[in-house]
Amino acid sequence: MDSFSTVIRTASHEQHTEAETSTFMSDLLGGRLGVDAYARYTEQLWFVYEALEAAAERLASDPVAGPFVRPELFRLAALERDLAHLRGPDWRAGLSALPATRAYADRVRECAERWPGGYVAHHYTRYLGDLSGGQIIRDKAERTWGFEKKGDGVRFYVFEEIGNPAAFKRAYRELLDGVRADDLEKQRIVTECKKAFALNTAVFRALGEEFPLSA
Repeated sequence: MDSFSTVIRTASHEQHTEAETSTFMSDLLGGRLGVDAYARYTEQLWFVYEALEAAAERLASDPVAGPFVRPELFRLAALERDLAHLRGPDWRAGLSALPATRAYADRVRECAERWPGGYVAHHYTRYLGDLSGGQIIRDKAERTWGFEKKGDGVRFYVFEEIGNPAAFKRAYRELLDGVRADDLEKQRIVTECKKAFALNTAVFRALGEEFPLSA
């Protein structure tokens, strides 16, 4: 029988591909959009991570979600440095969430408050995704807009406290395999993972509408 981490990875594979190949992301990584689109995307990430990390301290002692709360993953401080670099010191004043982003952040918050298993689903889809695919985005951003390597503007993608990402991901998958949940709850977590990808894809779609490529 497949391990839970394998089940969760396989189940969300289709949505994962859809999110990665969204036209907005393709245009951004293909250098067809300006740095403003990248900054807008970074702003949207702030809302999602604010929802994820605001709950971390409270969930640290939770038997289900607690083992996943790892300070070395936290991204909010890095995002804020990036936004200060991209938007200037008053970046907070112009910060606004797209409706799709608000829906995503609200769902994360709802799970954080009421359903630790659901929080794990969102935690997994975000942090493990950023630890993996995020490196491609960082590399492209550095080359396209001339950010300093691993410096301000791309710090979100630099996990300075994780020396060995492959080992970290292995350990994370072991945590998933040992998650304190019965089979029915595990199914619900898998379903929430799919929902997380769908919410993320909706943000990409909204960004694509805000930054259409002129034909």
